[in-house]
Amino acid sequence: MTERIVRRIAANEAELVELASALVGFDTTTRSEDHEPAREEAALQRFLADRLASMGAEIDLWEPEPASLPEAPQIPQGATFAGRPQLIARFPGRGYGKSVVLNGHIDVVSAEPRGLWGSDPFTAVVEGRRLIGRGTCDMKGGIAAMVMAMAALQAEGIELAGDVLINTVTDEEINGAGTVASLARGLQADYGIVPEPSDLRLCTSNRGIVAGRITFTGRPGHADIPQPHWRDGGAVNAIEMAVPAIAALQDLRGRWIEQHDPGSPLPAGNIVPTTIKGGEWVVSYPSDCSFEVDVTYHPDQADSQGAGSGIRQQIEQAVLGSAPDPGWEAQHPTDFTWYTDLPPVALPENHPLVEALVQVAGELDLDPGTVAHPSWTDAASLTHAGIPSMVIGPTATRPDGSATLHTIDEYVDIDDLLATAQILALAIVRLTGS
Repeated sequence: MTERIVRRIAANEAELVELASALVGFDTTTRSEDHEPAREEAALQRFLADRLASMGAEIDLWEPEPASLPEAPQIPQGATFAGRPQLIARFPGRGYGKSVVLNGHIDVVSAEPRGLWGSDPFTAVVEGRRLIGRGTCDMKGGIAAMVMAMAALQAEGIELAGDVLINTVTDEEINGAGTVASLARGLQADYGIVPEPSDLRLCTSNRGIVAGRITFTGRPGHADIPQPHWRDGGAVNAIEMAVPAIAALQDLRGRWIEQHDPGSPLPAGNIVPTTIKGGEWVVSYPSDCSFEVDVTYHPDQADSQGAGSGIRQQIEQAVLGSAPDPGWEAQHPTDFTWYTDLPPVALPENHPLVEALVQVAGELDLDPGTVAHPSWTDAASLTHAGIPSMVIGPTATRPDGSATLHTIDEYVDIDDLLATAQILALAIVRLTGS
């Protein structure tokens, strides 16, 4: 059976590349703020729904209503999914095996600056054994592999004992809300696999992510004129308040690195300032300054709910402790706006899902070892909801060691796409029974 499945998927290479290319052709650039209008998410999801329905799947395609969403750090207050439907396609088994969900996100990061691309980022191009285009790697290639894995099992006439679900979601790149909305809809399975790019390595753990904006309030005044003390009406430089705060976060990051267990598969937690804005005029004291931070943290740094409340508290304490003038800070408090909290996760090496995928990888002569995912994936949301999940997917790293995802001329190795589809198909059989 293994040989038949592997051969079938290899023979369907052209169809796999064609499907991945079609998905790339939909502009599903993720939103950076909730008010941004949808792009072509609905059209892509309908395209997938029609494809999966033609294969015999039971289709649930819906736009989550705000009232149906749980209160969760990943769901921004007032969030809406207008024009951004979620999809659950169910292939019923014979009723007595385990169930498995294949989960993938359809949203992609911005293709800007588009002028640096060698080709249109939303028109997939084959060069040698690579497929180039925005989302080929992260993760429309993985979604195509999900569909083709199931198609191969059907073509080989393999009847499964348990259900197979294909869940494609929006908003993973910003806050993971799509998978949370799917779980609120009732998504459930015994196991989950997320074919995010991983260089065909088995990822059993990932760090959590906290992201937010820290804003300092100053007082404007003429930059060329000597200013009295602020208590006497003088100007206050908001940028100069942000500088020691960033230094304080660098110190906190250094302490995390010192405390990091070198034997951990996960990199140390990190704090990275990623944007900064401040000031109104070159000859005026800035009245405000804000910077955003991307913070990654370990499962052992999570709170009792598996989230990052303690991490947020550490950051706030470090920033407030760096205030140049506590008196000004007391009257004009620093504002902390936290966007989201994506939970970390770690599956034990002896978990049945891990053991099954190690065996599958070995059957395909791949390195069966397990690694940690340095970022975050929807596997964490699934696992925390009672669906133990892990990541395995195609190309993530260029030969020079840099990432293929979130970059100019993003690409996926076609051979990796084939291997991903083969892994998924064999894993489905092993996990659900036949």
